[in-house]
Amino acid sequence: MIRNWNPDSWRGLPIRQVPGYDDEAALGRVENTLRTYPPLVFAGEARRLKERLSAVSAGSAFLLLGGDCAESFAEFHPNNIRDMFKVLLQMAVVLTFGGGLPVVKLGRMAGQFAKPRSSDTETRNGVTLPSYRGDIINSLEFDAAGREPDPQRMVQAYSQSAATLNLLRAFAQGGYADLHRVHAWNQDFVADSPQGERYRALADRLTETLDFMAACGLNSETTPQIRETEFYTAHEGLFLSYEEALTRVDSTTGDWYDCSAHLVWIGDRTRQFDGAHVEFMRGIKNPIGMKCGPTLEPDDLLRLIDRLNPANEPGRLTLITRMGADQVEARLPRLIRKVEREQRAVVWCIDPMHGNTVTSANGYKTRSFDRILDELHAALAIHAAEGSHAGGVHFELTGQNVTECIGGAQAISEASLGDNYLTHCDPRLNASQALELAFEIAAALKEARHGNGAPSASRLAAVS
Repeated sequence: MIRNWNPDSWRGLPIRQVPGYDDEAALGRVENTLRTYPPLVFAGEARRLKERLSAVSAGSAFLLLGGDCAESFAEFHPNNIRDMFKVLLQMAVVLTFGGGLPVVKLGRMAGQFAKPRSSDTETRNGVTLPSYRGDIINSLEFDAAGREPDPQRMVQAYSQSAATLNLLRAFAQGGYADLHRVHAWNQDFVADSPQGERYRALADRLTETLDFMAACGLNSETTPQIRETEFYTAHEGLFLSYEEALTRVDSTTGDWYDCSAHLVWIGDRTRQFDGAHVEFMRGIKNPIGMKCGPTLEPDDLLRLIDRLNPANEPGRLTLITRMGADQVEARLPRLIRKVEREQRAVVWCIDPMHGNTVTSANGYKTRSFDRILDELHAALAIHAAEGSHAGGVHFELTGQNVTECIGGAQAISEASLGDNYLTHCDPRLNASQALELAFEIAAALKEARHGNGAPSASRLAAVS
């Protein structure tokens, strides 16, 4: 147990990015209701993820963290969950072939409902209302009633998360993730693209290898790793009332776990050393993450690491760096040198999206595929130069054919952003762009390991 900590010890500390509720008693009643609900994930699952992330920290696995910017009540549909799962499976296959390493699959799903905002209010046509903070807080619609924080939304977020997790578990363990279905994961609008062609060629190679393995007696029946996959969920632990309400004592260890997700992270706006979010995160036993932006100084990072992971446990803490293409070369090396010199065990994960958000000439919040790629390649090169392990990547993406990020092989232009711009908050990669980035990362990983052959049977099975 963490000394001088309990699930509500964050209350009364300075806190950012949390709305005020007119009826605090109503909020308390919903919190008490959620405390009686079953956990969404289990402590043993979170421990297993920490083991997998420990392998990432040691350089013997790679982390793929991706999913929606902000989950939506209105767009909740099994097809959307399936398509997100598909694109993450595709990316994992590509990364495994390139890196020759098992890929830990972590989805921004089943809980990514709360969003930090740069301003507390939004003004349109002279009308000022509270900012939209995610469906767990208030409504995207710009009206006074909808923008008022409503605690009952927490119950709906829980219910949607439970249903999403139920479907994800079915996909991961029920045969949908079987590597023999690798061709079926290719979506129609991706299949006809250059990335679809590349993926189809890779899938053909994988099928040939699976046929060879089957001839040797290794198939879906004899080797569960071919038929099933491990899939974990994560979200930003921003709304602490919800996170606390789903925090439980593990009966086997006596430790506290946040059972809303396998991993929760602290955002770049809420990583204050003496703040509420750091206080809450230091006490839960889940693997946790922390976003590291360009304003983070090396000494401050080290203090935060020691507060969040005082035992220096491998797999406990993932640092998700998001510097922006213009600042990554100046800011990232200083952080890596400090952490590596002090021998802190962390997972280094690259987020090349959040530092590269701009507003287009026609008013859309967007990201340039080329700038995303620039930061990604720069960060990989920096880790190689510093002798650290670039252990993973983080992307906001969707399985839908959206037009939210400009560029890529599809050559989405500023003029075409409005064709299918669906995000509730930040722009996401579509499945074709996400797959294109996976091939870029795979090429870099392959070059780094100086190998060109097909993966071994054990590593092939580790894809799943």
